[in-house]
Amino acid sequence: MARETTPHARGDAPPATAKDPAVASTGLAADRDEDALVAKTVTINRPRQTLYAFWRDFRNLPLFMENIESVTVMDGHRSHWKVKAPANTSVEWDSVIVEDIPGEVIEWRSVEKASVNNSGRIEFQDSTNGRGTWVSAVIAYDPPAGKVGQVIAKMFGREPKVQARRDLRRFKQLMETGEIANSDPPNAAPRGD
Repeated sequence: MARETTPHARGDAPPATAKDPAVASTGLAADRDEDALVAKTVTINRPRQTLYAFWRDFRNLPLFMENIESVTVMDGHRSHWKVKAPANTSVEWDSVIVEDIPGEVIEWRSVEKASVNNSGRIEFQDSTNGRGTWVSAVIAYDPPAGKVGQVIAKMFGREPKVQARRDLRRFKQLMETGEIANSDPPNAAPRGD
């Protein structure tokens, strides 16, 4: 994704809300189905360095990302991810950080022959109105079984676009309040936002 140094070029809209968030920069094919690209932004009332540091420790991700079972940090650039999949299964892969600008950007890509090819980029920018930080996530993925995998994931409540929106909301809650609100009754099935 091309860095935009003047967020107000599109008004006060955060960079990841652009119509074409530069699919080619994700490392996956540029002619991808748009269902395989997720771009979401949230404003969080915390300093960007604080948000970056929390996210950069990938072991924190399961605290607010519902589908991530665990992330094991292997070294400063490599990590092993275990993620919930439909029908009570899970998938695992290794990822490598390909860009890391403290306080600004974390970009990763799954290693070759991963069970789910994916890449992502998280950007942290001061909001133009002085009210916190824009956190923008752009994630591209090749779901197992292609289109069939996407349909199955939607049926089982693991659809990435919905999950990305929910996870960013949960990140916002955790960083602003120290906890994540849950209005679902005990033992309730996951909502399909």
